[in-house]
Amino acid sequence: NQGRWDAAEELEVQVMETCKKKLGADHPSTLTSMANLALTYQNQGRWDAAEELFVRVMETRKKKLGADHPSTLRSMNNLAHTQKSHGQVVEAMKPM
Repeated sequence: NQGRWDAAEELEVQVMETCKKKLGADHPSTLTSMANLALTYQNQGRWDAAEELFVRVMETRKKKLGADHPSTLRSMNNLAHTQKSHGQVVEAMKPM
């Protein structure tokens, strides 16, 4: 139901902005809120918006936590899934 996705998006944007303001852009809770919003974009078929957020989350986690951290790996998986679902199979197969 698109109405529910729209409501979810509105709340997730609000949570993300509050986390950024109160905790900082690199805080784990902020990154989680960004990933949640990206998943909503993905479910709405907004592939470019989802990919943009997943890239930001992945790059920040890689820088802060390292490439082998479970949260970073989850971010890489989310990005690859989004790219594959959007028909970017070649991009999804590239090492991150």
